[in-house]
Amino acid sequence: MKAHERITVLACFVLVAALACGDGDSTAPDNAPAGHTVIQDGVAHRPGLNDPTQECVACHGADLRGGENGEPSCFSCHGRKWP
Repeated sequence: MKAHERITVLACFVLVAALACGDGDSTAPDNAPAGHTVIQDGVAHRPGLNDPTQECVACHGADLRGGENGEPSCFSCHGRKWP
């Protein structure tokens, strides 16, 4: 096999591997509230999930331990890594 053929085959493998890395699921699960369109680890989050003290407290409570309408505690999935 010539060098340019090897490069072409390698490039194809890299492309296939890169496409296979995504989970392909860009929609929220059926039980997710409207606006929870970011899927991370199979769980729907709202955009801004990296700033939970600003973006999540309205529903999940000021301390992120769960909302008044049964919204789950963020700690149930995220453990101690929350502020």
